Amino acid sequence: MSEIRPFAAADIPKVADMFQRILRKTDRPATPSLKAYLGELFLDPPDFDPDIVSLVHVRADGSVSGFLGALPMPMELNGMRLRAAVCGTMMVDGHAEDPFAGARLLRAFLAGPQDLSLTETANDVSTAMWRKMRATVLPDYSLEWLRVIRPAGFAAALAASRFGAAAMLAPLARPLDAFLHRQGKGTEPQWSHVAPENQNGAFSDTEADAERLLELFPALTANFPMRPQWQAETLRARIAHATRKANYGDGIRRVVSTRDGRAIGLFIYYGNKGGIGRVVQILAAPGQEGAVIDRMIDHAARRGLVALRGRVQPALLDAMMGRRIGFLHASSSIVHTRDPALIDLFRSGKAFFNGFAGESWARLIGDRFD
Repeated sequence: MSEIRPFAAADIPKVADMFQRILRKTDRPATPSLKAYLGELFLDPPDFDPDIVSLVHVRADGSVSGFLGALPMPMELNGMRLRAAVCGTMMVDGHAEDPFAGARLLRAFLAGPQDLSLTETANDVSTAMWRKMRATVLPDYSLEWLRVIRPAGFAAALAASRFGAAAMLAPLARPLDAFLHRQGKGTEPQWSHVAPENQNGAFSDTEADAERLLELFPALTANFPMRPQWQAETLRARIAHATRKANYGDGIRRVVSTRDGRAIGLFIYYGNKGGIGRVVQILAAPGQEGAVIDRMIDHAARRGLVALRGRVQPALLDAMMGRRIGFLHASSSIVHTRDPALIDLFRSGKAFFNGFAGESWARLIGDRFD
C-alpha cells in the first residue's frame, strides 16, 4: 500500500531524477549541484518550520514515485502572525500506474498546520485538483503581463526559442526595429518604442545591493494588510537564492528614486541584449506604480532587450493600462484556507503574493545546475 511521508535526504537522488525527466524534460542525469540545491531548498528553506515539510509519495515496494515541495512563509495580517506554506515543485512518476498519487500528495499538504496554503505555478491538471479540494483560484494574481519593446526582435527571439536556427533572424530584425522606432518617436506610446514621457528626468534608477533590498522590501509592502512577515535573515536568504537565474540572463536589481533621492520603488528582472527579460518583482509606493514600471521598461530598452514579461500583482494592474502591456495566462495562483475572511483579502488584491512572496525567487525556476 502506498504512503505519504516527509521528504528526507535519502530521497534526493530520486527526486532530482524526477525533476530532470518530468519538469526539465531531459534524459541527462541530475548533477551534484542540482541534488545539493534540492536539499538546501526543501530540507533547510529560508523560513524553516519543523511542522511544514516537503512530502514524498512512496509505492508499496518502498520506491519514491512523487514529490511535493513545501516552502514555509510566515505572513502577517494587521500585526497578527499567520503560518503560510507555498506548494512549489509537484511531480509524479508513473502517473498512469497511480493516477491519484498527485491528489494524495496535495491532500496531505493541505492537511498541514498552516493557516494558508498557496501556489503560483499550478498548471491545468493541478489547478483542477486544487479546485476539487475547495481552493480558490485568484484570477488577478494568475495573469502574466508582456511588454514588447522591439517587435521584430521579439518575433525573432520567440522563433529562436522554438527553433534554434531562427536565431539567424536577429540581425535582420534590428534595422526593422530601428525603422519602427523612428516612425513612432514623439507620438503616443507604441509597441515599437518607449514613450518620451518615460524619460522625463523626474525619476532615476540605480543599482541595488542586497542590503538596500533588505531595507526596501518591508517598507514597500507595508501598505498591504496581508503580507510576508519579512525577517532580515530569511529575506537575505531569498535574495541570495534569487541572485542567479542563468536561463533567463543577467540579473538586474534597481531602485527607483525621485530627484531628491527618495526611493519610491524597485524592480528585479533577468535578461540579456536581444532576449526577452523575465521580471520577478516590482514594488512601488502607492501612487508611484506607473513611474516604477516606466523606469523598468526604459532600463530594459536601453540594455537592448526586445521584451519584458512577468507575473501580475493586482496593485500594478491599473498602472499597466495604457502602457501597451498585454496579458496572458500560463499558470494559476491559488489559495486554500478555512477562513473566508483571508480569501477575501486575496480576492480584493490586499494580499501581497507572487514573486518573492511565492516561489519565483528560488533557483529551480530559471537557473541551470551544470
